[in-house]
Amino acid sequence: MAFREGEYDLTDPELVSAIDDLPIWSAPFGMKILEVVDLRRGINVLDIGCGSGFPAVELSQRLGHDCGIHCVDPWKEACDRLGRKIRAWGIDNIEVHRIRAEHLPFPGSVFDLVISSNGINNVDDDRQVISEISRVSRGGAQMVIAVNLPGTMAEFYQVFRTLLLDKNMNRELEGLERHIFAKRKPLEYTLELISSSGFTVRDIYRDSFRMRYMDGTAMMNNFFIRLAFLPCWKELINSSQRETIFRQLEAELNKVAGRQGCLTLTVPWVCIDARKDRE
Repeated sequence: MAFREGEYDLTDPELVSAIDDLPIWSAPFGMKILEVVDLRRGINVLDIGCGSGFPAVELSQRLGHDCGIHCVDPWKEACDRLGRKIRAWGIDNIEVHRIRAEHLPFPGSVFDLVISSNGINNVDDDRQVISEISRVSRGGAQMVIAVNLPGTMAEFYQVFRTLLLDKNMNRELEGLERHIFAKRKPLEYTLELISSSGFTVRDIYRDSFRMRYMDGTAMMNNFFIRLAFLPCWKELINSSQRETIFRQLEAELNKVAGRQGCLTLTVPWVCIDARKDRE
């Protein structure tokens, strides 16, 4: 363990690997969650879709040792990474559960705070997940979730749509719209989901950020685009046409970047602060 008697061993590779703990994509969502959550002593916290640990690790430090945080995510490698951070920092108030959020292994009414940084929109059954969150939350518990909205990367999707339309690929176009809805629900949908599950929305914080790339080629080669987005986009196209379509898509994005000086992708998002109704 890198932690010893109040100080850290800066020569420990595991410690150094855990220092960069603010992922570019999740930074805006997680930072807002940290701003909105109520800091109270001795509370039980649940993080849905914790990934590799931001903002859960930071929240554990801000709440102090008398709180307990349970992190839920089915992604083994991300959970393993979170485990390494926990060991590196000597954290004793986080427990990691490599499970899907549709069936939480906790009794009812045990959590005082539930957070999710772009986790709710990546589950298989969001209605079941919110129902489970309601079940395990105490009356008066706070839920703070951040999600990106359907307008995310609208500049990219407009170019993609136009290309598919020009090629009369109507089935693929319908698949694209289904993909967007599956991953980024309208705000009204999420608010209805929350209110129908026994929560009252207190505040909605709306914001957006921009991701700028030199051109479409740079964007398509970005590691996070290749990790989190490109595989899903490619699945929308038949394998026999995939290479051709994406080569043309990249060329069209490059044309947009040439006209505008760069390729800009806008990400609108919201952070929702809700409370569990008391019975």
